Amino acid sequence: MISYPMAVGAITTRVLEAGHGDNVIILVHGTGGRADRWVRNVDALAGTGYHVYAMDLPGHGFASKGPGVACSVPAYRAFLGEFVAAIGASQPVIVGTSLGGHVVASYACEQAGRVRAIALVGSMGLVPIGDEARGRIQAGANNQTREGVAGKMQRVIFDPALVTPEMLEEEWRINNSPGAKESFAALGSYIASDLDKEVVGEQLARADFPTLLVWGDQDKTVAPAIGEKVRALVPDSRLVMLAGAAHTAYYERADDFNAVLVDFLAGRDGQTPRAGVTWS
Repeated sequence: MISYPMAVGAITTRVLEAGHGDNVIILVHGTGGRADRWVRNVDALAGTGYHVYAMDLPGHGFASKGPGVACSVPAYRAFLGEFVAAIGASQPVIVGTSLGGHVVASYACEQAGRVRAIALVGSMGLVPIGDEARGRIQAGANNQTREGVAGKMQRVIFDPALVTPEMLEEEWRINNSPGAKESFAALGSYIASDLDKEVVGEQLARADFPTLLVWGDQDKTVAPAIGEKVRALVPDSRLVMLAGAAHTAYYERADDFNAVLVDFLAGRDGQTPRAGVTWS
């Protein structure tokens, strides 16, 4: 895996890349995250023959942030389209988690002929999540104190042993870098006021590309019941529940997530039994 800065339109971002060729997977993080959230997935997926990319969304990680940087699903959808064009990907598989799942689903519905398949992990933006949940997410985006960071990581990761002091220190430093406060405030305001106005579940139900839904059965940020609701709504979808994982199932149970994604893309849905992995 290599890491490098890249200009995408007016935005500078940081990219993680592994593998070669035209069989592309793009990984999109969620609110307060960054490209290296996918560190347990990039090399592993590349090892199965895919050309894998992850990047920092505007306002996050090492990407451009601060006043003048748009932070919303429409802005991120446009950025994702520019990124796809910049790397020259033709019909990539695009994976998104949390708010990144909303971005991916929104992009795929708008550019249906340009994606091979999508995978959505604990995704927002598929059905309305309500005022209380939106307010909670906004509060979390705006609370980048050490205590706030620790509380968030302990909520989104089920196994406390995975939440190390080094992880918390890095999270705090990056999310308090210049411009981060302004970007998180803008994104939090968007989530509180507009997120549920732009849900795409009904559009996804009419789409003609395969959709993989992955949820941790301990997800307290976007409840597993939402994954079940979307599975019933979207005919060309499969839902995988990962036991003992919360909102970051792709990180917490990376080996299982990577295997599930590769099997789904190969048309082997659920053919290889794995403990704690349930397909529906």
